[in-house]
Amino acid sequence: MKILIWHVHGSWTTAFVAGQHDYVLPLLPDRSRDGLGRARTWSWPAAAREVAVDQLRDEPLDLVVLQRPHEAALAERLTGRRPGRDLPAVYLEHNAPPGPAVGTVHPVATDPALRGIPVVHVTLFNAMAWDCGESATTVIEHGVPDPGYSYTGDVASLAVVVNEPVRRWRVAGTDLLLDMARHVPVDVYGMGMDALRERALADGVPSLASRLHEDLPQARLHQRLGRHRAYFHPYRWTSLGLALLEAMTCGLPVLALSTTEAPEAVPPEAGLVTCDLEALRATARRWLDDPAEARERGRVARQHALARYGLKRFLDDWDRLLEGMTR
Repeated sequence: MKILIWHVHGSWTTAFVAGQHDYVLPLLPDRSRDGLGRARTWSWPAAAREVAVDQLRDEPLDLVVLQRPHEAALAERLTGRRPGRDLPAVYLEHNAPPGPAVGTVHPVATDPALRGIPVVHVTLFNAMAWDCGESATTVIEHGVPDPGYSYTGDVASLAVVVNEPVRRWRVAGTDLLLDMARHVPVDVYGMGMDALRERALADGVPSLASRLHEDLPQARLHQRLGRHRAYFHPYRWTSLGLALLEAMTCGLPVLALSTTEAPEAVPPEAGLVTCDLEALRATARRWLDDPAEARERGRVARQHALARYGLKRFLDDWDRLLEGMTR
């Protein structure tokens, strides 16, 4: 099957393009958001091909995976085929509702260009929270390639992965991250670390300012994560951070807020999921003092992540859906 898909979410797409299909990735000369092409910090197979946007009309496409509201009109303009009518289409929703959770209506229920296109949610929480109107919905939970067990826990600190933590302040729980860093060592990985360094210094957390790591390649990030004692997931409102699942597959135990999908993703034996901030701090301190407990909980986290979010299950789920749409 030849699938048109924009490179929107690098980690998710890494799993998706590991399947058995041909994947057409629109490319613009400046590699802007509507034409990023292939990833540069992930390893993708040759079947994930960059195609210049002015050549998409010549591609014999079987299906398009839409991920942003404007992509329906964009796909029609670039291919000459209307998604959902001339070209089979599915709308992949990565996110939890951005507005009031019980009142946010999804674009498939309001946008004429999207109406009737089925929606795939990546978490059970998202499927429950979004109002998708009359569109058919299903859930295909995340899948993550196994990076291998890399846990040593020899660095007595918590690891956090977050992009643009200052811009996404309360959503990402960056204020909670700074608070945790006042009590135990915390290392942060991601994009936008310069802004976080300035904020940490301004807020009187110089220890955090010296433990920031800017946008590492994925393989190197996984190796670095495995050295930390535990993973801290401070997000108040997110679909389900793939970095959390990747950290679990590396063998890290987890500290997370009990919001959105985290209680479903992290079993009690793999860490602590709670909105009790003092309990999170106390558990972090205990694990820093008890590497054996942290290691054992991390083993459970890895087993659970591989069993529930394994790559084969993810690809099999998608194959069943896509085959049903193109029969």
